[in-house]
This record gives sequence, structure tokens and C-alpha cells, in this order.
Amino acid sequence: MLATVGFVDRTVKKTLTAFCAILLLLMVVFTVYSVVMRYVFENPPVWGDLLTVLSNIWLVFFALALTVRDKDHIALDLIYSWLPLKAAFAIQQFWSLIIFGLGLIMIIYGMEAVSTMGGKYWEMWYFAWEDGGFVFKPNYMPKKYAIAIVPISGLLVSIAALASIIEDSMRLRAGKYELVKDLEN
Repeated sequence: MLATVGFVDRTVKKTLTAFCAILLLLMVVFTVYSVVMRYVFENPPVWGDLLTVLSNIWLVFFALALTVRDKDHIALDLIYSWLPLKAAFAIQQFWSLIIFGLGLIMIIYGMEAVSTMGGKYWEMWYFAWEDGGFVFKPNYMPKKYAIAIVPISGLLVSIAALASIIEDSMRLRAGKYELVKDLEN
């Protein structure tokens, strides 16, 4: 059972890392294309800057889930080193619970924002599911597609925080718990 959970954990981490790498590459490609089209051909695409920004936003939200799982988020490592191990454990668990709650808030309010978001990007085409298949829509991508990352990231952050809580608790029970800064991944 633990081997399966570990496999899923590693697979999710590799998948999110791959998404982040792809989004970073897309940011560079969209930016270079827009700059070349603007200054060389004097015909910039209307969608270039928007896709760069959207790629950046999605990259940051996916990276948030990675940092939570790897415990690379902002922490007070200096204070932890001064405390007894169990006190440091309790504080780290508290912060993981706070982050878990933040993920739940992102899910709840993100879903609300997605379902109530009005407006469209006039310069963006998109695909939609209609009549049992994907249909190309030439313009006016709904803005809710851009912010759909918030509840997705909230789910990933909550799962990552919960996994960290469980993992640290199991390590403490086994007598193998170490402070975050001492862990090697």
C-alpha cells in the first residue's frame, strides 16, 4: 500500500514538473514570437501577450503545489533549529494544516469564481464540447478558462499538504523525523 502511494506521489510530482517545464517553454515561445512579429514584421499577434501571461499564471499555481509537497515554501527554519524536535514538528504540522486549509479555500472560492466568471477574451479562439464532440470556436474564449487553475491548484495544494502531514507523522512515529531543512529529496 505504501509503495503504491509513493509511486503515485512520485508520478504526480514528475507530471507537475513536466507541466511547469512546458508552461515555461510556452512563455518563452510566445514572448519570442510576439517580439519578432512586433519588431521585425510589424504585425504583432493580439493573443501573444495574453498567452504569455496565462502560461505564467498556470506555471505559478502548479509550482505552488510542488513547493508545498517538497516543503520548499517559506518557513522559519532558524526558529525550528532552536526548538526541541517535537516542538518543531508541532509547528510544522500546524503550518501544513494552515496550507491545507488554504487549499480548501482555493477550491471553494475558485469553483465559485469559475462558475460566476463573466466576460470573454475577444482575441482568443478555443475548443468547446458540443453535441458529443470538440468544436472549434473562432473567437471569444470565456475568461473562466483562465482562472480554472485556482480550484485545480487548491486541490493539488490540499493533497500535497495532507501528504506532508501524513508522511511527517509516520516519520515521527518511526523515530526518523528530521527538520525540513535536513531532508534530502
